[in-house]
Amino acid sequence: MVVLPALTLALMAVSADSAVVRNIEVAPGEILRTTTMGAGRPLVLIPGIFGAAYGYRKITGPLATDGYRVIIVEPLGYGWSSHPKAADYSFTAQTGRVGHALDSLGVRGALFIAQSSGAAIAFRLAIVRPDLVRGLLSIDGGPAESAATPGMRKAFKFGGGLVKFAMDESKLRHDVRREIVRNSGDTTWVTDAVIRGYTAGQVADLSGSIDAFQRMSKSSEESGSLADRLHRCVVPVRLLIGTVPHPAEVTSDERELLSTRLPNFGTDSVPGSGQYIQEEQPAAVLAAVARLAAAAN
Repeated sequence: MVVLPALTLALMAVSADSAVVRNIEVAPGEILRTTTMGAGRPLVLIPGIFGAAYGYRKITGPLATDGYRVIIVEPLGYGWSSHPKAADYSFTAQTGRVGHALDSLGVRGALFIAQSSGAAIAFRLAIVRPDLVRGLLSIDGGPAESAATPGMRKAFKFGGGLVKFAMDESKLRHDVRREIVRNSGDTTWVTDAVIRGYTAGQVADLSGSIDAFQRMSKSSEESGSLADRLHRCVVPVRLLIGTVPHPAEVTSDERELLSTRLPNFGTDSVPGSGQYIQEEQPAAVLAAVARLAAAAN
């Protein structure tokens, strides 16, 4: 374990000494970055591709103060986790890795918060590892069948901007900022410092990150349809969605699928927000966690 004082600013309301970062090797060359703080009931957070632990900085401190052992797990290729070129980036493989990391940390029966593509991993984890999950809050993340989402495929079509500018970190930050702004309601939180925080892990290994993105964009083979297995996810699942229209929003078809297939499902809307509710209205996320915890008891 390595305690990183530099996390003081990123993990609000939690002292640097309480934020513990561990790099867990889940297979040769495959290392997941985890960040843990607080003590008590386990609560696992899975971010989207960008943001890493930094993207949850507005809610981790309050959650730890509220008596949770907060554990952020960055999937392979996400944030500060490793970006091996030849790895399997399917959601099925990512689910296995996250489960392995949580086993190493001794986690059982945790509440989960997952944002964007992280939710597709969390849904699968609730199905294949019910011992790990007792409730799931998805922040604008749907039941994606493949890591090769339409947005990821578009980024790499005809060579894609990210590949073309693989060694230009300013271009990467520009593109990430543009997508975050397009998918936010209140964009005042999107500053230069925030974009640097959201892209720091990828910028530290640009070449590896681009290789990982390419693999994700081509990933199509999954171990069984998620839609056909959703009924096996019996824990409470809550979907938190922003009402401001945004390109990456959970579609009406995806919402209908979750509503009809999940035994214990509910949706809450957050007026004025886009996809990044934990940034735009963190109090809404904290309230949703409290409701989820009550439903999971």
